[in-house]
Amino acid sequence: MRKKIQESLSAKVFLVTMLLLSGMGLLAYGLLAVLMPQTYSNTLNENLDRLAKEFISELEKAAYQDSGGLFAQFLQMDEIRSAELYAENGEQVPVPVGPAEMEGQLAPALEEAGLGEAPVLPSGQESALAQEAATDAGEGDWVQQDATAYAEEDGEGSPILSNSYYFSFQGEKARYMLKVYGEAGELAELKAAFLRVLPVLACAVLGASFLASWLYSYIITKPVLKISRISQEMSELKLDWQLGSPRPDELGKLEGSLHFLSQKLAAAISDLQSANEKLTEDIAHEKALEQARLDFFSAVSHELKTPITIIKGQLEGMLLGVGVYKDHGKYLARALEVANMLERMVQELLTVSRLETSQGSGDRAERFDCVKLVQGYLGSQEDLAAQKGLEVHCSLPEEVFISGNQLLIEKVFSNLIGNAVKYTPQGGEIFLSACEKQGKYEFSVENTGAHIPEESFPKLFDAFYRVEQSRNRSTGGSGLGLYIVQKVLAQHGSVCTVENTEKGVRFSFLL
Repeated sequence: MRKKIQESLSAKVFLVTMLLLSGMGLLAYGLLAVLMPQTYSNTLNENLDRLAKEFISELEKAAYQDSGGLFAQFLQMDEIRSAELYAENGEQVPVPVGPAEMEGQLAPALEEAGLGEAPVLPSGQESALAQEAATDAGEGDWVQQDATAYAEEDGEGSPILSNSYYFSFQGEKARYMLKVYGEAGELAELKAAFLRVLPVLACAVLGASFLASWLYSYIITKPVLKISRISQEMSELKLDWQLGSPRPDELGKLEGSLHFLSQKLAAAISDLQSANEKLTEDIAHEKALEQARLDFFSAVSHELKTPITIIKGQLEGMLLGVGVYKDHGKYLARALEVANMLERMVQELLTVSRLETSQGSGDRAERFDCVKLVQGYLGSQEDLAAQKGLEVHCSLPEEVFISGNQLLIEKVFSNLIGNAVKYTPQGGEIFLSACEKQGKYEFSVENTGAHIPEESFPKLFDAFYRVEQSRNRSTGGSGLGLYIVQKVLAQHGSVCTVENTEKGVRFSFLL
């Protein structure tokens, strides 16, 4: 239980508030129970003192024998319980409230008090204190203060008030002390009333404290607990919570700040994730490029090794005059043919290198006519086509202007048309066409008499890939032609596609 309270802010606030409110309520009740009777007692005493002083002022104007009526009138007041009169030597003197026949009873007391001959008393009542006179004052105790007040209890336990006053009757030098007792029974009733209502009031205080503490803890801790839950979710990177109606106080501002921080953090994490994904893609792309470069250079090494080995072998055979190599003219011509082929391969490798380092077609962009470019290359291949009896069909507009790198686009047409002339069998046909399609021109080169296996399509545009696996120079090229075509078209925002037709193979692209 103690651990749960220590871990719960609501329980702590509730208990502390409950204890404070209960303690303050009981403290207020205790102060009220103590101070109210005291205040009421002071009020009664002030009233008693006022009446006594007024009575003393009347006594000082009358002789002892003539003061009986004043005493009778004074003792009939509701605020006065009784009165005692003491002589100068401390002996109690009967209060003159009786008729003249009481003189015989009062004379001995006066003589004992040292007053000489007893004064003549008026007729009336007997002194109220004649039978209740206290004997303790007659033993020499003398009250020195004037108009002092204190509360005491009578034999029945009821509190009374008493004041003492010094005065002299008219015509007398002797001083008397009048001790006046006032009624204070209401004080006992007031104290009893406080004690009677204590259990009910304590229950009311505890109930009100409980309700107020619960309401206070709910109002105070609800937003704090909400902020704590939000902070816990933020620590777990759950940032998709929504801000409700904001509070206008400091807790509302704190909640708004957490919501703003959550949004900023979510945006930063999203940007970081995007950057990480982009970085991952870039790393994968770089690895792929690096692997492609390694594969490319490996293939280049293999492709260059073969012609260099041929030239080296032929030259060594001729220098040593071994066997058939004695015929220098024949093998020098073959060596020259291999050297030319090696030169063409080097040119293609340089083209590939430029494509790899170029960022796009914009480095040498120009506007030119593709029709003239195609017709010019067909003119250079006219003799080879005539030797093989090929028939070339052109379906081209009068002019097709495009924007790009003319030298690279010329490589595209020369490689595709050159492949068509090279791989079309004797007496075959070649179809060249260009037509407008959705704001672009679609170019196609189709040759008859040959088909490409469909399983070769995915690798057809890879570097050094040849459908003819024998890698014979008489039946296949270097394997870089279609690779260069795809690279050039990619820089111009296009791609080359290939498909087998009923008569042969068709290559097409958009520019």
